[in-house]
Amino acid sequence: MVYKIRIILDAEDDIFRDLELEAHNTLEEFHNAITQAFGFLGNEMASFYTCDLEWNQDEEIALFDMGEHPGDTRLMHSVHLSDVLTKKSPKLIYVYDFFNMWTFFVELADIVEKEDGRTYPNVLFSFGELPDSPPEKKFESKPSIDFDDRFGNYDDLDFDENWN
Repeated sequence: MVYKIRIILDAEDDIFRDLELEAHNTLEEFHNAITQAFGFLGNEMASFYTCDLEWNQDEEIALFDMGEHPGDTRLMHSVHLSDVLTKKSPKLIYVYDFFNMWTFFVELADIVEKEDGRTYPNVLFSFGELPDSPPEKKFESKPSIDFDDRFGNYDDLDFDENWN
């Protein structure tokens, strides 16, 4: 089986690539195809993240295990496309170069039969030029708790300044 996948740069402008890969390809092979399709050198750290249909990030699948506890992280070379991309779970997030945070939305478009004579991975369509630097991220700041700021002065509170 062949997976048709769209990889979209998280940017205001439309910049995406449509790739075909075989279902048995690993995420490391997919990572290599993405870096080549977008013109990256491929020498930076990267990770895929599973996510739900609303793009809420879940489990990391890393290129290399850099965790505090070796063996706890799933690695790209041991995970196949068919393990993480399905019709029920058709989305992933891909981050390349953690210093610059190139972030991409990955979406399964279709699963088709392999065509004789075609080599995979295959770039089906390329739209838009990659900018020189990654798009700025606009994070919305919402307080996680309601802060009660009725106290204008903390001198009235009864606590020992030399508590430690």
